Amino acid sequence: MVNKLLGINKKLNKKVVEVILLSRNTSDIGLRIFNSIEHHGLEIKKAAFTGGNSPHTYAKSFGAHLFLSSEFSDCKSALKNGIAAARIIPGPKRKLDTNLLRVAFDGDAVIFSDESQSIFDKKGLKAFEMNEVSLAKKSLHGGPFKEFLFQLHKLQNYFFFEECPIRIALMTARHAPSHERVIRTLRDWNIRIDKCLFLGGQNKVDFLKDYQADIFFDDQKEICDLATD
Repeated sequence: MVNKLLGINKKLNKKVVEVILLSRNTSDIGLRIFNSIEHHGLEIKKAAFTGGNSPHTYAKSFGAHLFLSSEFSDCKSALKNGIAAARIIPGPKRKLDTNLLRVAFDGDAVIFSDESQSIFDKKGLKAFEMNEVSLAKKSLHGGPFKEFLFQLHKLQNYFFFEECPIRIALMTARHAPSHERVIRTLRDWNIRIDKCLFLGGQNKVDFLKDYQADIFFDDQKEICDLATD
């Protein structure tokens, strides 16, 4: 995924994407890490080596729009600090299309706020659908990944659609009639989603495989765990 992100700069012949390394390691170990980065030909120039402290502290000052880490506590702290953050769950290596960066998002509590999700959790599906039908023309509030989605959309706008190296998919458990509020919200935000899948609670794993997602953001850990198989 890092190669695909940095490859966007090469396609445009200018720097629009930056990957920054934030690490709990010391600067001594950092020297070896930078040597490895150079060996693999990655254009990563900035880093923070915190000597055991949480590296998320510096993400906002670097201007990061996404923080990825294997440490759940760091991700939680970054989210509280207003930065989209996700815990990396490793899975088996798969050979994917090398030309396209395919990103997939869940909807509620990810792109959108958890306002509707909380109704579903507390009152069930019927109350959720009644709420969404009655508010179909009122946009949902943004969730923790709205800004990152917006930045991806900005990158897409550098390219004609056929030449764009980024694809964005929404994979949500919603179905009709709760789909309308989602579509109207994205229209109001002026954000284009390449693929919208309203799955009605169906397992997302097969759809993620069909889509060949490079990365998938979901607030449900069990779904993420299944997606790594």
